[in-house]
Amino acid sequence: MDARVSALAEQLLLIERELRVQGWWQAQAPSLDALSSEQPFCVDTLAFEQWLQWMFLPRMKQLLEAGAVLPSVSGIQPMAEQVYGGQLKKAGQLIKLLGEFDQLIVGAT
Repeated sequence: MDARVSALAEQLLLIERELRVQGWWQAQAPSLDALSSEQPFCVDTLAFEQWLQWMFLPRMKQLLEAGAVLPSVSGIQPMAEQVYGGQLKKAGQLIKLLGEFDQLIVGAT
């Protein structure tokens, strides 16, 4: 079993909690068309926080629960920094949590 699994699971919960704290958690899923985007981070159809909630978190949870091979790299923090560059006060904790996720992904397996 990958040694990162429990730490990554905890990190995903922290990311979800921060989305909720900031009021960025949505009760209703975006349309199937919006979720079917082929662009990285669904930039053409979803806000970044929607992508985190509806694409990233479920996919990572699915990988962890299935014991699947985890990605060896992650670059979510730089995307968050770009998206929230003008909102660092509000989004700073989310950016930090995403950076910690990135570091866990590249950690020892």
